[in-house]
Amino acid sequence: MNEAIPVARSVDHGFAKLMPDIDRERAWLLTVDGAPQSYVDLDDPAHLEFEYTRRLGHVLDVVAEPGLAQDVVHLGGGALTLPRYLAATRPGSRQDVVEADRGLLELVAERLPLPEGAGIALHAADARVWLESAPAASADVLVVDVFSGSRVPAHLTSLTYVREAARVLRDGGVYLANLPDAAPFGFLRSQLATLATVFEELVLIAEPGVLRGRRFGNAVLVAGRRSVDVAALARLTAADAFPARVEHGSALREFIGDARAVRDEDAVPSPEPPDGAFGIG
Repeated sequence: MNEAIPVARSVDHGFAKLMPDIDRERAWLLTVDGAPQSYVDLDDPAHLEFEYTRRLGHVLDVVAEPGLAQDVVHLGGGALTLPRYLAATRPGSRQDVVEADRGLLELVAERLPLPEGAGIALHAADARVWLESAPAASADVLVVDVFSGSRVPAHLTSLTYVREAARVLRDGGVYLANLPDAAPFGFLRSQLATLATVFEELVLIAEPGVLRGRRFGNAVLVAGRRSVDVAALARLTAADAFPARVEHGSALREFIGDARAVRDEDAVPSPEPPDGAFGIG
């Protein structure tokens, strides 16, 4: 690794910065156009810094027996935080990472290289286009964390897209997504309604202040054709440094209410975050 000095570079879809963490010797924060994208610690890949990333990590911890290798597709790459996490916590996993910004992938591979034998393949491609060409029943887990700027692209919110995701997952596969919203949660509710048309089991994880409508924030959605261990997930999220609520069953159905599944022709990006919601300069 070179001397820990900030790196700034224009990439395909914005201006990226890699900034060293002064408190952790080989840890880095990635931003694109001022919005935090990823945090990685090269010496401790199991360390997850961002709140929503920790919640995704908790789900990944309970989807299978501890240490059991998984076949995982990540839509959205950033600095490869979760692929590194899984390579450390579930060694032998086969992972595909799909990132539309080739320049960003090249920056991360150059400055924050993956360890030898990590089992992580990188693909510079549009997430939905790549998914549509992926083999059926080829993944145990699909992790979706795709943003264009600070918004989830519209073409990754529709029923047609969700059906493609379900096609790629195996029978017991699990779908995870990081989605931003705020009260009255029109976007989040429509995404849950869309997932509910394909998957029998749904779980929502979010910080209580977000669910109470006090602020804009991230929510983690979990969907599958089999149930996840909600009790274990609730224990992990409640004990976290950033506690969150886990909603499922009747409470989640009530939250969805009369929201409808999203068709391609009606799809819109996630809401624009308010000024200062995520940016750090």
